[in-house]
Amino acid sequence: MLKIPSYSPELNPMENVCAYLRGNKLAISVFDTYEDILDACCTAWNFFAKDKARIQSIVARKWAKTVTG
Repeated sequence: MLKIPSYSPELNPMENVCAYLRGNKLAISVFDTYEDILDACCTAWNFFAKDKARIQSIVARKWAKTVTG
């Protein structure tokens, strides 16, 4: 197991998830209240979480393989 460097967004798949949500579900939005922000984020996350193929395409790394043995 290797430690990820402190700033390495290209190695952290969650960075790609956040970028996808910001670019596709939360872009160009103005919210009136904090609750509106939470509702929009929850809606975006639930939409994303239901699409397993999209999740795999965004977080998969060809160079990262499971090692068994």
